[in-house]
Amino acid sequence: MGKQAGKAAERGAGGPFRARDGFGLAGIFLLLVAVLAVLLLVMGLWKRFARETVPTLVNLPGGSWTIGGALGLISVLGVFGALRCSAASPAGTRLTRALRAVGTAACCAAAFGPFFYLLGGLPGKNCHSYDTSCSYLPGTGSAFLAYVVSAGAVGWFLYRWGGARNDATAARERERLRKLRKKGKGKSRAARGR
Repeated sequence: MGKQAGKAAERGAGGPFRARDGFGLAGIFLLLVAVLAVLLLVMGLWKRFARETVPTLVNLPGGSWTIGGALGLISVLGVFGALRCSAASPAGTRLTRALRAVGTAACCAAAFGPFFYLLGGLPGKNCHSYDTSCSYLPGTGSAFLAYVVSAGAVGWFLYRWGGARNDATAARERERLRKLRKKGKGKSRAARGR
């Protein structure tokens, strides 16, 4: 009886390693390698796309400062939209939730896309001086600086405006409750706790 219990315990959590477990681990490893390969491919294509199109954008009327400022504004609006979409009530139909998830994903792409676009236009970290695909593109530094300044300024303004609006709403609600308590219809916090 003791030997059978020992064999049953051995087959449990700490049992022998089976071929099925090995295939599962190999599948997970291959999946991770495939995801990494796709990620590196997408990042490489994105950098190539950025390096091909940034010079055209920088030479548009208004120059690199205008392009950087506009991309910074797009990023801030993307963050604002993503926060609004994700903060909505989780109740609703599947279609509503799916549309909200798609909207959040699109807003996140709008929030982070311009940053990585301008970052892709900057020269690489470990590049050779003779490699033309890593050379500095004129105007990308000033566009990146304008992006950072405009995103920071507009983001700070929206943050302060939202905080002031929330404070005003809370003050109106406190005033409404004070008037109700004065008329005897509302209960004070101490009375509600009793």
